[in-house]
Amino acid sequence: MSTPAKEGAGFEPAIAFKDVWMGFDDGDVLRGVTFQVQERETLILLGETGTGKTLTLKMAAGLLTPDSGSVVVLGNEVSGMRESQLLPLRRKIGFVFQEGALFDSMPVAENVAYRLREDGVAEEEIEPRVREVLQFVELEDTLEQLPSELSGGMRRRVSIARALVNRPPIVLYDSPTAGLDPVTSQTIITLILRLRDLYGVTSLLATHRLQDGFALANFHFDPETKRVVANARNGNAAAAANAARTRFLVYRDGGVYFEGEPAEIANSEDAYLKRFLV
Repeated sequence: MSTPAKEGAGFEPAIAFKDVWMGFDDGDVLRGVTFQVQERETLILLGETGTGKTLTLKMAAGLLTPDSGSVVVLGNEVSGMRESQLLPLRRKIGFVFQEGALFDSMPVAENVAYRLREDGVAEEEIEPRVREVLQFVELEDTLEQLPSELSGGMRRRVSIARALVNRPPIVLYDSPTAGLDPVTSQTIITLILRLRDLYGVTSLLATHRLQDGFALANFHFDPETKRVVANARNGNAAAAANAARTRFLVYRDGGVYFEGEPAEIANSEDAYLKRFLV
């Protein structure tokens, strides 16, 4: 898979929220949220159900507009763009939905190719690109299968392949390991790591699983010592390098409650943050 093109390297964040407010009839969900995601960085967005994690992803993709504040993606103020302006920008953003959002009536190859055909890519280019991304997620042999014939983890991997097929520099993940067993969850995490480390993809990942964030940072939480430690098989130097590109952002009561490094959240004595370690 080709490396995504760099945009504004070293000068501006890939994603920036500034004083973002968003709510519905029953009240505000997000109240003045501000944060940034740098290029090649993975930001893990944690929070309990209803704290606005999915809303944040949808605003970053231009699928929702905040009530106030600004959302800037790849140098474009998404919150002020018309739908016709958003379409070209969305080609640079991959979105992996929690439920997969695959078309049940289409085989895997057609699901993955759907976005390319929408963008008018020449037919002779589509098949090799579809095979390339399916090979990346190790599902090249599922081309003709329907989503109903695949396991939950395989469907999630097809969803990742579809998000990657147009080679976006940013990928948004909505609870990518939800409902999956530990082994399959680790497979998904490994794919996300490969995208970041091999192709420089910037990721914003919403989850309630703190262990996913630790895995992305090449750390794990030791329940006996109650401390976060580097994965020994990869070495402390590798762990430190990956941790530097993985940060955590925790939502609570409509705002940013915590923002920091893996070790900071794991070793915090804060009662709310410790809930995510259970």
